[in-house]
Amino acid sequence: MNKAEVRKQALLQRKGLSPEEASVFNSKLLAQFKNLDFDAIKTLHIFLPIAEKKEPDTFLLIDWLSLAHPEIKIIVPRADFDTFLMSNYVYEGKKRLEKNSYNILEPQKTNLHEGAVDMVIIPLLGFDLKGYRVGYGKGFYDRFLNGIFTVKVGLNFFAPVDVINDVHENDIALDLCITPDKIYFF
Repeated sequence: MNKAEVRKQALLQRKGLSPEEASVFNSKLLAQFKNLDFDAIKTLHIFLPIAEKKEPDTFLLIDWLSLAHPEIKIIVPRADFDTFLMSNYVYEGKKRLEKNSYNILEPQKTNLHEGAVDMVIIPLLGFDLKGYRVGYGKGFYDRFLNGIFTVKVGLNFFAPVDVINDVHENDIALDLCITPDKIYFF
């Protein structure tokens, strides 16, 4: 499948999820996430979910991390849609978030993080068995991940497609992807 086909299929699958199904999938994603090894993780970047697009509820992961691993610094992105670059800010709670013009929650008036990032939780619409992902097509995460050494973790409600056949040379593969039923390692 090509990226456009994967994107279309994934959006239809998400759209078809009932609130109950999404809740079950989110609980299972959290259960799988808890199985990861966080011993070497000092700073973790995590995307904030767009509820209207039925993205995985990363607030469940953030809340669990805050309790189980309070020593981990959680950072969240703010996107610049003029440059297609992201900056990272220390997560200081939901009260410090506001929706931007694209309906994406972003940190407001928090501290900029410019250091190392040990793990990145990456949004995606679909992925393949080699770890390549399909997002919304703007390339924010490929630019962000280019040149940094970090553990790259995808979150998805659905199983992978076999192959995304139009992978670009700038596309960066995941190290693993968490689904409700399995963690795929690449």
